[in-house]
Amino acid sequence: MPKAGFFYWLPPMIKISLNLPVRYRLDLKLTKKRRGWHEESILPSLVKIRNARSGNKISRYFRHIFQHNKLKRILGSNLALAVFAGSYFTSVLKPPVFENASPDITFISDFKTSLITQKGVQTPLEKIIITQGFRLFHPGIDLSAPKGEPVRPMMAGKVEYTQQSKFDYGNAVIISHGNGLETLYAHLSKIDVGKNEEVSLNTNIGEVGATGHATGNHLHFEIRQNGLPINSTSILQLQ
Repeated sequence: MPKAGFFYWLPPMIKISLNLPVRYRLDLKLTKKRRGWHEESILPSLVKIRNARSGNKISRYFRHIFQHNKLKRILGSNLALAVFAGSYFTSVLKPPVFENASPDITFISDFKTSLITQKGVQTPLEKIIITQGFRLFHPGIDLSAPKGEPVRPMMAGKVEYTQQSKFDYGNAVIISHGNGLETLYAHLSKIDVGKNEEVSLNTNIGEVGATGHATGNHLHFEIRQNGLPINSTSILQLQ
């Protein structure tokens, strides 16, 4: 048995809180216990890195960390719980997963032709002021407008989903235009349509606002083809 004098305290308890949609929050607590001098450290020594059989020094270093039994015990159940909670409670307005879709993060940045040249296509707001463009982790564009500004669909279609929430996209609407084409309108202060409702170019689907994760009044607008985000500025010739 190791002597008590060889034990020392590691950093205190780690608390992790994950805000989920309305009325839910996931709290995780990781308590670090005392360990003896004889226990193997999570961080590998230079000897262990040199003795690893394959890979460069960096890969061998992190391989030792992630294969450590203590790290597996710490992260195992909590990580699984976090993944389950995130997948179960996450907003349905996240890009959907299709059976034939690629598992990689994919963006369709441009089409060969622009939809705006086709009859029956319009911008969601009468005046377009882009404050944030299309890029990784922001699969749409932000359009500045005062609160209460009417929002209209890009094309005629059918309301696939509406959401009223204090998180993520806030109050939002998804409209299906057929053939796998969808548009999303988020952070609305008001929603004027319901699920399965048919909408035309003249339909007011809602009003600009700042609900959800937003710091000011604007419309977050996305175009998706078969679940993959498309660069809205290219499609609507807003560049």
